[in-house]
Amino acid sequence: MRMTKDKTPISESTDVEKTDNNSDKKKDPSKKLANLRMIWDAAKHYPKQIFAAAIALIIAAVATISIPVSLRYIVDEGFSASGGDIAPYFQGLLVIVLILAVATAARFYFVSWLGERVVADIRMKVHENLLRLAPRFFEENRPSEIASRMTSDTAIIEQVVGTTVSIALRNIILGILGVVVLFFLAPKLTAGLLIGIPITIFPIVLIGRKLEKTSRKSQDRVADVGSIISETLGAMKIVQAFGQEKREYERFGEKVDETFEMAKKRIRLRAMLTSIVIGLIFGGITLLMWSGANAVSSGTMTGGTIFSFVVTGGLVAGSFGALTEVYGDLVRGSGAASRLAELMREIPEIAPPANPIALPSPPRGQLNFDHISFRYPTRPEHLALDNFSLKVEPGETVAVVGPSGAGKSTLFQLAQRFYDPESGSVRLDGVALPSTDPADIRKRLAFVPQDTILFAASARDNLRYGNWNASDDEIWAAANQANASEFLETLTEGLNTFLGEDGARLSGGQRQRIAIARAILRDAPILLLDEATSALDAKSERLVQDALDKLMQDRTTIVIAHRLATVRNADRIIVMDEGRIVEQGTHEELNKAKGLYNDLAKLQFNH
Repeated sequence: MRMTKDKTPISESTDVEKTDNNSDKKKDPSKKLANLRMIWDAAKHYPKQIFAAAIALIIAAVATISIPVSLRYIVDEGFSASGGDIAPYFQGLLVIVLILAVATAARFYFVSWLGERVVADIRMKVHENLLRLAPRFFEENRPSEIASRMTSDTAIIEQVVGTTVSIALRNIILGILGVVVLFFLAPKLTAGLLIGIPITIFPIVLIGRKLEKTSRKSQDRVADVGSIISETLGAMKIVQAFGQEKREYERFGEKVDETFEMAKKRIRLRAMLTSIVIGLIFGGITLLMWSGANAVSSGTMTGGTIFSFVVTGGLVAGSFGALTEVYGDLVRGSGAASRLAELMREIPEIAPPANPIALPSPPRGQLNFDHISFRYPTRPEHLALDNFSLKVEPGETVAVVGPSGAGKSTLFQLAQRFYDPESGSVRLDGVALPSTDPADIRKRLAFVPQDTILFAASARDNLRYGNWNASDDEIWAAANQANASEFLETLTEGLNTFLGEDGARLSGGQRQRIAIARAILRDAPILLLDEATSALDAKSERLVQDALDKLMQDRTTIVIAHRLATVRNADRIIVMDEGRIVEQGTHEELNKAKGLYNDLAKLQFNH
């Protein structure tokens, strides 16, 4: 998902393969899990929990390996001809089991706590960086896929921290302690066992390299599935309105099948790895048991010793066998961590300078577009603005009209500094926008979009998005001005009413009045109105227009409008076509000119 220098997304499968191939050439196999460093960086902020989990882990491992040692004495004493008192040995075994139970519970608690906490922190850091990225990033990378990564990849990391790492450490400690005990019980047999360890490690390294690349591709396919689900559910009305349910089902099925096929490859590799390693380990154990049985028959080893050796050897073999599966999980976790790390490392194109210039206070509300040329990143062949210049004076109302694609909305995108122009400069109160903090720029702008965006939250939260500290009295005052109070009062829970996904419980006109009230609460010196009354009926339009007229007093206002009432009231009308100003003047002046404005007035304004 990370962008390359030429801003090409690398989320496509071909690019992933390319990246993985390059990675295989450049990286040593021992560095395949280096991406897990991000997880450690998040976990090390909680040293107390790590220490507690480590102590519990060590105690549990020691208790586990102590069980076969205790069994050795129980067998030797309990089955000996002398028939000595074996009660102390059983009592000791019970104590060991109790310690194991308590330590295991403590380990589970602290490790699970760490897993949840680390995932929460990673999600917060990724989301924090995403909020800083410019719109360009989300135009070139699907937000639904990013959301899928935030859920599926973090779930894998949660498993790694909360389960896999704990299992890996436990089995490593258990394996080391087991080998020590085996040397104590039977040095010659143990030496034979250790000879087989390098043979076991070889397939882990060999198959593990293929497993990492396959796991990465598998995670990409899962992200694609999540992306389609999000996209389809978000457009369900359109899907059903055009009868495309079958087509969407088939499209989803194709992605699910692709995901399944990739998962099968990953499962086959893990199954092969597990089979080879367990076969080697338990085959070696069987041969050693055979040798041990001969030693018992010859009287050089006691029955309790061989019994303890077999149980301990089984624990050691199980530990190494489990490490093969753990390695597969760690590889998946490494892939998930690398994908999230890409999002965390993405550098915002639009960011405050090192030493931002403060905007003048009090604000004047002057906006100046000086010889602007601009192309959208997703449409580099089209010049949205071509050497465009416009100076809007404090308190002036400027209406911008023109055919679709003329560049009208682009003015708002640049004024809010969602993009920087290729050439020329945009100035707010005399300060070039790249020289100051984008957050300070946007505080001085109130924006009403043509397509209203509402959040899946209460009416109150949607209204106060313009001013989060607004009181209920201020919210209702703004709602009254925007002609929104009437329908808000009829909601079942008033301002506490949940409005649904993207305001699904409201009509288009109601949603737009919410957006206008939000702008009123913003109380900014500059208003950007993008056809703010387009979704209103005639009665509501008149009432809202009255509210906007009051709101525009003593404020700089730029209006993108097709409605004649707004255009007539403007101090100046700018007519745009193909990214340039082709006419400007008052309504009467432009009508007399018989140019593009007059044509638009006849076609669009029905005048």
